[in-house]
Amino acid sequence: MLEDGDRVLVGVSGGVDSLTLACVLKMWQKKAPIRFELTAYYIDHGFWRSTEGVEDPCYTIDRQLVQYAVDFKHVCERVIEEKDRTCFLCSRNRRNQLFDLAREYGYNKIALGHHKDDLIETFMLNAFYSGNISTMKPKQKLFGGSLSIIRPLAYLDKNEVLEISGGLHLKPVKNFCPLSADTRREKVRNLLERLYLEDPNVKTSLFAALSNVRTDYLL
Repeated sequence: MLEDGDRVLVGVSGGVDSLTLACVLKMWQKKAPIRFELTAYYIDHGFWRSTEGVEDPCYTIDRQLVQYAVDFKHVCERVIEEKDRTCFLCSRNRRNQLFDLAREYGYNKIALGHHKDDLIETFMLNAFYSGNISTMKPKQKLFGGSLSIIRPLAYLDKNEVLEISGGLHLKPVKNFCPLSADTRREKVRNLLERLYLEDPNVKTSLFAALSNVRTDYLL
């Protein structure tokens, strides 16, 4: 996912996943046989109280954190009024801001903290609500290859990410979005967790299915 000379923008949300990713990448930077630059960016979507708590871990691992304030709280408020209660618009807006920052400052990689559970949940969300078979890729080239999204935690379970974050003494910043616990993703997550409790092999099977598509047996 990383190559010599990369300039990497790390998307830090304040959640434990992205903070863990930032720390892991900093560790890799010190020992990897290649040279790459790292800068973490925080997109303010209007519901965080401040960057307090986001900054501390990043400064602890000796990396600059840049707060890039973008006010699209009005978009979130419109979504809250709709019955679908989806985070798609906010997510898309944050992603577009990262694209703009990468273009403006010359980053060729954007690193995001999605893990195995996120990829499975996205697969189920797209099947249930968008009518397609797709998920997030560990590495995805965009804009003719000039920019790539990488997800270095993609092959780790959420529990493994939490174990790493505990060892690094990271604490997530509270998300004040009113929909943080009432979204389609949360519903899918709860459904999957019940399935995993009944049969832990379900997660392994679902993740394997993402790279074992039998197109001859699809419509």
